[in-house]
Amino acid sequence: MDASDGRRAEGGGAEETPARRRPDLASRVLRALLAWPAAFLGGIGELMQMTLRMLGWMFRPPYRLRLLLQAMAFIGVGSLFIITLTALTSGMVLALQGVYSMRMFNATGAVGGAVALSLTREISPVFTALMVTARASSAIATELGTMRVTDQIDALATMGVNPVQYLVVPRVLAGALMTPVLCLLFTFIGMLGCYLVAVVWMGVDPGQFMDKVSRWVGPADFRQSLIKAAVFGTLTILIACQQGYAAKGGAAGVGQATTRAVVIGSVVIMVCDYFLTAAML
Repeated sequence: MDASDGRRAEGGGAEETPARRRPDLASRVLRALLAWPAAFLGGIGELMQMTLRMLGWMFRPPYRLRLLLQAMAFIGVGSLFIITLTALTSGMVLALQGVYSMRMFNATGAVGGAVALSLTREISPVFTALMVTARASSAIATELGTMRVTDQIDALATMGVNPVQYLVVPRVLAGALMTPVLCLLFTFIGMLGCYLVAVVWMGVDPGQFMDKVSRWVGPADFRQSLIKAAVFGTLTILIACQQGYAAKGGAAGVGQATTRAVVIGSVVIMVCDYFLTAAML
């Protein structure tokens, strides 16, 4: 009797096990579904907090001009090669595609204006910001992340130096100042590559080429380009600083922070590009 009762008890326990597991499975699925929105909102909150701290310390002395110049040299001068190479190849590819496409309409002279308009309004600010993100933002996130996990940022605070003012403010200002300059350089080099392919190689009339450029592109287009570049540069460097500043978990955490800085920065560029274009047009 006792043995049968024990078997029934065991059988009953075996029958109740799936019932007990269902709430656990549902809770795990619910937590997994809520993890992404929670992480997204938490990231926005941390970024806003870093933005407010940076703005609060930006106008307070001491003003470290040397750090600003160093950051400008790193972001601006250090990115010249990749910007030049990307701009040259972009302009050449656009000219090649444009000439072959417009030959069907006997309008190859319009290639210069079309490429200039595309570069000025969209391609130059977006590609410049992406190159700055790939090169400068990743390095900044790695640098600040390494300083965080090795307690160098805490050491700055211990010595009475505000880490946000010392590490974040000069880099964000440098990004806001140098990205528009790189954007202008991108446009100029891109048009040079377009001219070489369209006029020198493929025989487009140089007079028509330059006439369409001067007619189709105006100061408003350059103003739109510079505004976009400044916004993109500020956001990507700020995101890199925030990710590096909040890094934790040793070398693996620094690598994850760098990856997040590049990915989030690239996505932010694309999303903000749409809204800025819609607002300006």
